[in-house]
Amino acid sequence: MEFLNLTHHFLIAMPAMVDPYFNRALIYVCEHNPQGALGVIVNRPLDLTLARLFEKVELELHTQEIGALPVHFGGPVQMDRGFVLHRPCGEWQSSMHVTNEIGLTSSKDILVSISSSGEPKDIIMMLGYAGWGAGQLEAEVGQNAWLTVPASTEVLFGLPPESRLATAMQMLGVSFSQLSDTAGHA
Repeated sequence: MEFLNLTHHFLIAMPAMVDPYFNRALIYVCEHNPQGALGVIVNRPLDLTLARLFEKVELELHTQEIGALPVHFGGPVQMDRGFVLHRPCGEWQSSMHVTNEIGLTSSKDILVSISSSGEPKDIIMMLGYAGWGAGQLEAEVGQNAWLTVPASTEVLFGLPPESRLATAMQMLGVSFSQLSDTAGHA
């Protein structure tokens, strides 16, 4: 069976997903290879702003606009660690280039840059991530736990968190109310 690479795709949790971490989640897949997958939930803002987070890490934000952005719950793995999904990629100490345009960074140097210059401007800050072992994500997709659709930078960086899931579903031509919580096979 040929490997299906879901890097730079959205995973949309099916209605039967009862796991509270992933129920109604929209996940952006940052890396997917034969060893496993890593993604971040992009529609779960926490009751925490960037301004408050930057206070906690003793960095001063020089722009109110960025400070008002929410910090997201990125997933149940390493929930005490911060990750920044951003555009453009740039060069940071601990970054993963997802595409030529989008990166995921976990080093403090990106926070220092955001603090001092407001760059990169397109960011989603999160605590934690979602991870899958070898073959696990493929098995879950095969069991109808997730719908997949190629990701859109407009959905990621141009929409508020509460609109991202519905818009990603519209990209598939369906709405959540059209989905069944039971899987069928012909």
